[in-house]
Amino acid sequence: MTAAIPEPKYEHLFEDAKIPLANTAQPSGANWIKTLPLQNKTIVNYEDHYYRQRLRSLQSVDELVNSLIERLESSGQLENTYIIFTSDNGYHIGQHKLAPGKSTGYEEDIRVPFFIRGPGVPEGRVEITVTTHIDLVPTLFELAGLPLREDFDGTLMRVAQESIGIVHEHVTVESWGSAPVEGEYTSVASPPGTKRNTYKSIRILDEGYNLYYSVWCSNEHELYDLANDPYEIHNLYPGQSANTTSTDPHLFNRDLSTLIPRLDALLMVLKSCKANTCIKPWDVLHPDGSVQSLSDAMDEKYDRFYEEQPKVSYSKCEEGYIVGSEGAQEVLNWEAWT
Repeated sequence: MTAAIPEPKYEHLFEDAKIPLANTAQPSGANWIKTLPLQNKTIVNYEDHYYRQRLRSLQSVDELVNSLIERLESSGQLENTYIIFTSDNGYHIGQHKLAPGKSTGYEEDIRVPFFIRGPGVPEGRVEITVTTHIDLVPTLFELAGLPLREDFDGTLMRVAQESIGIVHEHVTVESWGSAPVEGEYTSVASPPGTKRNTYKSIRILDEGYNLYYSVWCSNEHELYDLANDPYEIHNLYPGQSANTTSTDPHLFNRDLSTLIPRLDALLMVLKSCKANTCIKPWDVLHPDGSVQSLSDAMDEKYDRFYEEQPKVSYSKCEEGYIVGSEGAQEVLNWEAWT
């Protein structure tokens, strides 16, 4: 895929724009990503051009949105219409030395905009919470006054003034198969390892923590503290990076060896969840409701319980969802374990 082609009237814009923090010399990532070479000047310059062309092309999208608003306004329907602006994925260009694409679990690929306006939506309100697109349908049901279905994997987003949406701390991200790359340098930036782009991961965010945790089909792991490392450069998982040690205590004031089993257990539940277990995964591990967050789960009395939990693992890198290659499928629950 070539760079975007903007309308001629926008071709001169953003001449000085450059990709934020790309092609850093510091090693980062895991699996096939960690072996990517530093990009040369030709590729870096091309990717900056690729980035600018996307910015220029998006000006036409801005025009389209503006014309839609104007038509709704002139027809008298603007205040009777819900308008949602979002995207199905993000996009990386150069970060982690990656050629343009969208198939990783890193923040550039999984964090997308979500704006909504319409009846009952407070003007100017910003919600700092974790949501995912499986939350869209329940939210639209609520706005339309429809009862929610019991088999929804998602929950309500708190967009309406009187919304009763559940604030949850997690988003599951997973992929199988290859990681297509785009642009003119795909032969340089597409090593054989891109066909092993199978992983399961979680983004978990609440007051006091902001984490990304992943398990690759190579059984390599990544753990990033985005509060202190927003570009996900320093992999905190013990033995996976030269930048940290297993005794780094800055998360929950405890050794990372106590945090990781909690993340493993949460990922075990979420990787094959259905309906309410996707919304309230801690209830699977603690049916009595005593644990509702990662912070709750960090209580020392649960240490051995989480140490004994089965872990997400792979026997091979598959091109699709092959359950037999994905290790254990069931977790322990606190009541049965005690």
